This record gives sequence, C-alpha cells and structure tokens, in this order.
Amino acid sequence: MPEKNSDPKQPVESHAPAEPKLRKLDAHSLRGLAHPLRIRLLGDLRLHGPATASQLAERLGESSGATSYHLRQLAAYGFVEDAPEHGKGRERWWRPAQDGTQFDEALMYDTDPATRGAAEVFMAEIVKIHEQELSSWLGEAHTWPLEWRRSSELSDFSLQLTPEQSHELVLKVHDLINSYRDLPPSEGTETVRFHTHAFPVRTK
Repeated sequence: MPEKNSDPKQPVESHAPAEPKLRKLDAHSLRGLAHPLRIRLLGDLRLHGPATASQLAERLGESSGATSYHLRQLAAYGFVEDAPEHGKGRERWWRPAQDGTQFDEALMYDTDPATRGAAEVFMAEIVKIHEQELSSWLGEAHTWPLEWRRSSELSDFSLQLTPEQSHELVLKVHDLINSYRDLPPSEGTETVRFHTHAFPVRTK
C-alpha cells in the first residue's frame, strides 16, 4: 500500500517498474545473432555484466580468438558495445546493448529459407541453454541454503485456452516478472533465473 501524503499540496510519488530495454529481432539481426557461441556470449554478458574476450573464453571454454571474433560480430549487429569504464590499458571490455531479446514467431515462417534456418538455430540454442541451466541447478541445489531450495520452482500446468487467452496469459506473466525488476536492494538477494514455456499439445 502506498504511503499517504500529509501535505495535500505535494503530489504522491509513484514508482512504476522500469521496462526492460529489448531488442526485437528482424531477419537481418537474427542472422547476425543465430550462432551458438554468439547467443551464449550475449547471455553471459547480460547475466554476469561486462567482461573481456579472455574472461568470456575462460568461462565458456572457448579460445579468446573465437570469443573476440564473435563479440565483434555482435557489436556490428548492435547487440554489444564497448564498456570503456572497465577498460585498463589495451584491455577491451564489452557490455550488452540491451536487457533482452524479443523473438518474433513470424520469423519461423519467413519466405527466406536462410531466415527460417537462423530462427531454428536460435530457438534450438535457447532450448539447450534452458536445459543446461535446469540441469546445473539440480546438480548443485544441495549446496544452496534450504530457503533457496524451497524458493525454486519446477512445475508444469495444462490449461484449456484459445490462442488469444494463451497470449494474454503470457503477457500477464511477463508483466508480473517485470514488476519485480527494480525492487530496492536488500540483504540476501541473488540473481534468480525465470524460464517461461508455453505451447499447445495435441491430446487426441
């Protein structure tokens, strides 16, 4: 509940959560991103913050030459940019240019086979990353405090919905998650990953 303002002449301040800065993929930008290492480099920078090509290479088990090349490609397509405030000497630091990526399902049905192929690569890599993150959590859950284990979530639901209702529900879930984006810092916070999957299945 918002606090009441004792001075009627002064407006009550309201704080709306900041909308994340998203990059909506089109056919051109999708082809620039649809490479497994580029997707992982971008995801790592968004999760862990600015880093050098060497640091990313060590974390992802790649050569620094490969990470350096693909970071430059990501920069050419506007997905990453220099982080000069972190640089020391000739060290080049990178940061994500946006908070997230928005995928348009229409790209899966594009008339250009190259665009459809890039869309398939992109979606397959996202599924693989989700699987790996869930497997990693299951493997290390015992190392986390009990309150965090109780606060994790692995559930699935089956609902009878129209396409419009499913889309509406997805947007409501996104809005709810984003409403927690700018909470004030507090003791005990950790980075929490939320995966949302919604798709129809044939039952007959």
